[in-house]
Amino acid sequence: MKKVGLIMGSNSDLPTVQKAAEVLDSFGVPYEMHIYSAHRTPVQARDFCTSARDRGFGVIIAAAGMAAHLAGAMAAGTTLPVIGIPLSSAHLDGMDALLSTVQMPSGIPVATVAIDGAKNAAILAVEILALGDEELTEKLEAFRAKGTEEALEKDRALSRSYPL
Repeated sequence: MKKVGLIMGSNSDLPTVQKAAEVLDSFGVPYEMHIYSAHRTPVQARDFCTSARDRGFGVIIAAAGMAAHLAGAMAAGTTLPVIGIPLSSAHLDGMDALLSTVQMPSGIPVATVAIDGAKNAAILAVEILALGDEELTEKLEAFRAKGTEEALEKDRALSRSYPL
C-alpha cells in the first residue's frame, strides 16, 4: 500500500495534523510525518516532495498557517496529489492560509480542505489511495455506512424526544 506524507510547517501544527494521523491509523494506511517549512527548510521540503513517489508515497498532505506556501511548494515538486490543510492562527482566523492554499496557479493544483480540516484531508487521501485498492475501498464503504447509521440514530432519538 502506498504511504501518505504528513508534512507540517511547524511543530505547533502537530495537534491538528495528529487528527489526520488518527484517521489514517483507523484505515490502516501507513504514513510518515515530518516538519518541513517552505521558508525555513526549503531544501529539505523540496527533497521530500521530489523523491516521494520513488519512496512509496501516493499522496502528500501539507498543513501550514499564515503564509501557507507549504502545500504549493510540495505540489510544485511532485506530480503526486497534494492536499493542503490551511491552519487557523491568531491572525485573520486562518483566512490568509485558506486563500494562499486554494489560490494555486494553473497547472499546479492543490486539493484544499477546510481550515483545520485534517480529518477530511486524511479521508480524501484514503479515497485517492483506494482508487487502486479494493480492501481500502471496502473500509471506506463501511466508514460511510457507519456515519449514515449514526446520523439516522440521532434522528430516531430526536423523534423519541419530540414525537409527532
